[in-house]
Amino acid sequence: VRATLASELGTATMELFRSEHMALTRVIVPSEAAHGTFAALGALECCQLVDLNAGSASFTRTYATQIRRAEELLRRMRYFAHEAKKAKVDVVIREGGSGARLSSTTSSSSAGTDELDHVSDELEKELQSSLRNYERLMRTHSELVELQIVLEKAGKIFDESRATSGARPTDDYSGSRAYDDVEGGGSRGTTSEALLPANDNEFDVRAPGRSGSYLEMAELSSEQRSNEGTSGGNTSVESAQEQAAKAVRLGFITGVLMTSKVVSFERILFRATRGNMFLKQSPILGLVVDPTTGEKCEKTVIVVFFAGERAREKIVKICEAFNVNRYPFPEDYTRQRQMYAESTARLVELQSTLDASTAHRDEILRNIGDNLSDWFGMVLREKAIYHAMNMCRVDVTRKVLVAHAWVPTYATAKVQDTLSAANTAASASVGTIFQEIESKEMPPTHFQTNKITAVFQGIVEAYGVASYREVNPAVATIVTFPFLFAVMFGDFGHGILMLLVAMYLIMNEKKMGANKLNEIVQMGFDGRYAILFMSIFSIYTGLLYNECFSVPMNWFGESKYVCDPDDPTAATTCDSKYTTGLVNNGDGAYAFGVDPIWHGSRSELPFLNSMKMKMSILMGVTQMMLGIFMSCLNHLYTNDKLSLYFEFIPQVLFLGALFGYLSLLIVIKWCTPGSTADLYHVMIYMFLAPGNVDCAGEGENGGPGCPENVLFAGQAAFQNFLLFVAFVAVPVMLIPKPYFLKKKHEASRGGVRRGATGYSRLDTGDDGEFLQAADTERSDASAVAEEEEFDFSEVVVHQAIHTIEFVLGAVSNTASYLRLWALSLAHAQLSAVFWDRVFMGAVASGNVIAIFIGFAVWASATIGVLMLMESLSAFLHALRLHWVEYMNKFYGGAGTKFTPYTFAGLVAEEFASKDGAMD
Repeated sequence: VRATLASELGTATMELFRSEHMALTRVIVPSEAAHGTFAALGALECCQLVDLNAGSASFTRTYATQIRRAEELLRRMRYFAHEAKKAKVDVVIREGGSGARLSSTTSSSSAGTDELDHVSDELEKELQSSLRNYERLMRTHSELVELQIVLEKAGKIFDESRATSGARPTDDYSGSRAYDDVEGGGSRGTTSEALLPANDNEFDVRAPGRSGSYLEMAELSSEQRSNEGTSGGNTSVESAQEQAAKAVRLGFITGVLMTSKVVSFERILFRATRGNMFLKQSPILGLVVDPTTGEKCEKTVIVVFFAGERAREKIVKICEAFNVNRYPFPEDYTRQRQMYAESTARLVELQSTLDASTAHRDEILRNIGDNLSDWFGMVLREKAIYHAMNMCRVDVTRKVLVAHAWVPTYATAKVQDTLSAANTAASASVGTIFQEIESKEMPPTHFQTNKITAVFQGIVEAYGVASYREVNPAVATIVTFPFLFAVMFGDFGHGILMLLVAMYLIMNEKKMGANKLNEIVQMGFDGRYAILFMSIFSIYTGLLYNECFSVPMNWFGESKYVCDPDDPTAATTCDSKYTTGLVNNGDGAYAFGVDPIWHGSRSELPFLNSMKMKMSILMGVTQMMLGIFMSCLNHLYTNDKLSLYFEFIPQVLFLGALFGYLSLLIVIKWCTPGSTADLYHVMIYMFLAPGNVDCAGEGENGGPGCPENVLFAGQAAFQNFLLFVAFVAVPVMLIPKPYFLKKKHEASRGGVRRGATGYSRLDTGDDGEFLQAADTERSDASAVAEEEEFDFSEVVVHQAIHTIEFVLGAVSNTASYLRLWALSLAHAQLSAVFWDRVFMGAVASGNVIAIFIGFAVWASATIGVLMLMESLSAFLHALRLHWVEYMNKFYGGAGTKFTPYTFAGLVAEEFASKDGAMD
C-alpha cells in the first residue's frame, strides 16, 4: 500500500511514523500571471499559503472588490437554490464546476465571471418578477375563496334568522361542503384552500376599475357606508319617522378570523361595546390559506351585529387589531347568488392563470438548477483565488505578487513545474521565481494517509495535532486500539456480527460515500476500517476466551480438566464440579485459549477474574512503557539530552521498579505450579516493611507468616534495591533539569544575538533589497520570540508539576487499565444472562411460540445492548486508555495541521452547511 500510494503521489517514500518534511518557500509571480498561477496551485493541493497581510483589514486589501463581487454572485446563487427548494425543483450537485455552459466562446475565467454576473442578474430579475406575479395571484385567489366561504357561512346565519321570522331563505350554495385542505377549487366549481370575507354593501367582483385587493375594497365600502350616513348637502329632507327608523336599524360586519383568536375577540368586543353587539360565528372545516401571510391555518367566519356609528368604529378598530379579513356581504339573497357565481367564474380564470405562472416559474428554476452547481463551483473557485491573492504582498512598482507557502519537500518539484506551466500559459513578460527560505517558525504537520490509516490518524488528532516531526502515535494505535477494544468486547459471535457490518460498509463505500447520510450512520461509515479491525481482533479474543454468544466452544480439543475421581457422581452429573471444582488430568494446558470446561463451574468467576485482572495489568504496564520509550525517540530526534537523561531514564526506572516488578511477579506466579502467593500483600509490604517478604515473626513460634509469598531467592534484597531506585528517581526527575537550564541560559546571555534573516537572497542589487525588506518583519518577530526572558521559577514549577503528574499517574494509570478486566467481565456476564435466561429458558419450555418470542427478545437484546451500547462503551474506554494513559507519556499534540490551498469540496461544503444554500 505504501509503495502504491507513493507512486500515485509521485514520491519515493511515504512516512507515517513522523510527519513529512516541510519547506517554507517564496513565490514571486508577475501580476499578469497571478490569477492563472493561483488557480493552478489550488488544483495542485500541495501548498499552504502564509498570510503576509495578517494585520490588514479585509476591506483594505488589494482584491477586496473582486471578493465582494464574488459574494454578491454567491448571494444570487443561494437565492436561486432557496427558491428551487421551495418549489421542489431538484438541483444537481457536481464538484469542479467550470461554468462552461454559460457560453462556448468564453475563453478566460474573468470573462466567464463577467458573463455569469450578467446572466445571473437577468435571471434574478426575471425570477423575482415571476414570484411577485405568482404571490399577487395567490393573494387574489385566497381572497376569492374566503369570499365564497363568507357568502356561504354568513348566508346560512341570515337564513336561520329569516326562517325564525318566516322570511324566504337564500339558496344553498354548496350544501354541507367541507374545506379539507384542497388546492384551488374555482376551476372545479367548488371552493378550496383559501377563503375570503364580505361586507353588507353590494359588491361586483368583476367591476371595472377595481385594481386593489378585495380586503381593500371591503375597507372602501365600509368607508363609503360611513360617508353615506353623514352626508346630506344635496339630498331631500327625511322625515322624522325615517330618521328614527334608521337610527335603530342594526348594522353588521362580516369577516374571517383565526379560530384561536375567536374567544379573545369576542371578549374584547363585549367590553368595548358594553354588550351592545351580537356575534355569530361559523367554523370553517379544514385549513385555509390566509391571503396576507400565505400560510395554512384554521379560521372561523364571524358576523358582528351592532347599532350606531360609534359602535361600528370601535368594532372596525378591534377587527384591525385582530387581523380580521373583512368582506362585503349584501343582505339581498339575489345579489348574494350573483356575487357567488361571479367569484366562482373568477376563480376558474385565476386557476388557469396560476397554473401558467407556476409552470413559468418552474421552468426558470429548472433551467437555473441544471447549471447552478457549475455556477457555484465557478464563483467559489474565483473567490478562493482572490482570497489567496489577498494573502500576498503586492509590489506596485515591479508589478509582482510575493507569496510565502509551506510545501512538503516531496512536492517541491511538482510545484515548480506547475508554476512554470502557469507562467507560460499566461505569456508573462518575466518568469515566476520559486525558492526555499529558512524560517524559525514551526512548520505545519502533514501526514500522508490512505482510507485505512486516516481513521486512526483522526482518533489521534482528536486529542491534538502532532508537533512537527513528533513521533506519531497513530502507527501503534492501528494495532493497539482495536486490540484493547477486543479485550473488552471479546466474543466470537459478536465479532462475526461486527465483521458483517464492516464488510457491508466497505463493499458499498462508493455508493454510500456519494450520498448524504444520517449523522450517526456517517460516523460509522467514516470509521468502517476501524470497525473492520475491531471485529477481527474481537474474533481473535473470542477464540482466546472460547466463547461464542457466551456459549463455550470445544474447537481445540477436549478439556484438560476432569471430574474428581473421588466424586461418586463422577460418571453422571459430577456434582463436585460446582463445589470443590475439577482437577487437571495431568496432560498439560488447553491447546488454545481458556479451557471451555471452566464455563458454568464453581470456580469460573474466581479463575477468570484473576486471569483477566493480571492480564490487564500486564497490558497496561507494557503500553505505558511503550509510551515512555516513544518519548525517548522524540528526545533523540531533537537532541534534547537533558530530557533524555533526567526524564526518560528516571521514568523508566520508576515505572519498572514498581509496576514492572509487579508484572514480573505475575509472570513468575503463573509459571510456578501451585503457587498461592498473595501479590497484593507483597506490594503493600514492599513499602510498609521493606525486606520482609515472608511476614517474618508473624507465624507460629515466631516463624514466617506467609512463606508462600517468596517466589524466588534473594527477593527481599531485590525489593529493597527497587524501592531505593524508585525513591531516587523522583528527585532526579525534579531537580537537575531546571538547574542545567538555568546554567545554560546564564552561559548564553553574553552570546551574539542573531537578528539577520535566515535565508539567502535571490539576487543582488535592488531586487535583493526588496526581498530582504519583505521578510524583515517576520525575522524580527521570530528573533524576539526566541529570546524571551528566562523565568527560573516558572521552569521549576513546570518541572514539579510534570514530576508529580508522572509519579501519581503511574499508580492511577495502572489502575485505570483494570477497566479491561471489568468491561470484559461485564460483557461476558450480560451475554450469558441473555442466552441462559432468555433464549434457553424459552427453549426449555418446549413451546414453539415461547421459543420464537424468546429468540426475538434475545436477538433484540444482543443487537441493542451488546452490539450497540457495549461496543460504544468499549470504544470510549479504549479511546481513554490511548489518550490519557498512553499518549500523555510522550505526545505533546501542540502542532498545527497542514491545510493545503485547494478547490476540492467547495461546492459540497456550500450545499452541506446547514443544508447549505438549499436552506
